[in-house]
Amino acid sequence: MRIGILTGGGDVPGLNPCIKAVVNRAEENGWEVFGFRRGWAGLLNYNLDASEEDNKQWVEQLTRQSVRTIDRYGGTHLHTSRTNPQKVRPGDLPAFLKEKYPFQEGQKTTDCTPHVLKVLERLGIDRLVPIGGDDTLSYAARLHTEGFGVVAIPKTMDNDVHGTDYCIGFSTAVTRSVEFINALRTPTGSHERIAVVELFGRNSGETALISAYLADADRALISEVPFDIEKVAKFLIEDRKNNPSNYAVLVISEGASMLGGQIVEYGQEDAFGHKKLGGIGQTVGEAITRLTGIDVVNQQLAYLMRAGAPDSLDRMVASSFGNMAVQQIEKGHVGLMMALQNGIYTTVPVNSCIQGLKRVDVRELYDAEQYRPKVSHLLGKPTFLY
Repeated sequence: MRIGILTGGGDVPGLNPCIKAVVNRAEENGWEVFGFRRGWAGLLNYNLDASEEDNKQWVEQLTRQSVRTIDRYGGTHLHTSRTNPQKVRPGDLPAFLKEKYPFQEGQKTTDCTPHVLKVLERLGIDRLVPIGGDDTLSYAARLHTEGFGVVAIPKTMDNDVHGTDYCIGFSTAVTRSVEFINALRTPTGSHERIAVVELFGRNSGETALISAYLADADRALISEVPFDIEKVAKFLIEDRKNNPSNYAVLVISEGASMLGGQIVEYGQEDAFGHKKLGGIGQTVGEAITRLTGIDVVNQQLAYLMRAGAPDSLDRMVASSFGNMAVQQIEKGHVGLMMALQNGIYTTVPVNSCIQGLKRVDVRELYDAEQYRPKVSHLLGKPTFLY
């Protein structure tokens, strides 16, 4: 048995323990593991007509010895990208594929899935373990429909992959966020200002919601609920006034938007149709100062949320998902995604990630009038509340 493994999308803490778990469990069975580098780009850029030496930048054999220490640090040993082989733009198409996949006038993307399948066949890959968010895993679902054996693992610090309560990277992102939010209380309080802390969260505000809840921030603005900036400013004036240290803290998702406004996007779309987000915190901070006359401490945590080694929970889930994936392969099962539901490890169909949207349960977990976390009922809820 020969297993392929890759990591796609944004890096998160926990990817390396997951890779290590897959490699170690597979090696116990006498199986080989090959890692595709830079996510789906590794398969797209592998040149079937080139030498093994020329292709080594795109694939490497992984052994117990080569992954022995990778779980001690964050990021991904295999590197990553946001490549989507079924929607490759002209500028992203490798030179050696341009004759095989010529673009017609007006054609924006081309589907290179036949090439990906040929690479998997050439390398003798029997099963593929992709680790990623809903974008990365949506292509894993595509390969499943093409008849290739896929066993997927969900990761994203936004925790928004449909079909699982938990994704690798979420706990560490929240832990980092809570630490930094509380640390920012020092300068904010010293200068009697209002802190505006922007966190990652394109479509789901769960990271901002849970971080604000655990850090006991005064207000939280999430991706799911457009906000009235004048109302927010009034709340923060009152919060600051009621604080003996005369400051207030606002947490905001990068995907949040004002009533009647748009989220702040910039740059070129990636292969999955997403522009970069970031900047809504700065916009809101400037508006708050303009409306209140109070200076703002504006902090975009951004990549600090995904920096460094994983916490214990992400190590546990990542290692468990990795072991589970190989166990499913041992049983002959494919077309699955590893999952946690109601605190129990389980599996769901790999296309679960494209069968629905996972978003904050606003009615149960958020006060949309007061712009703050509010847990209506805890009894019967999972660890991270939904």
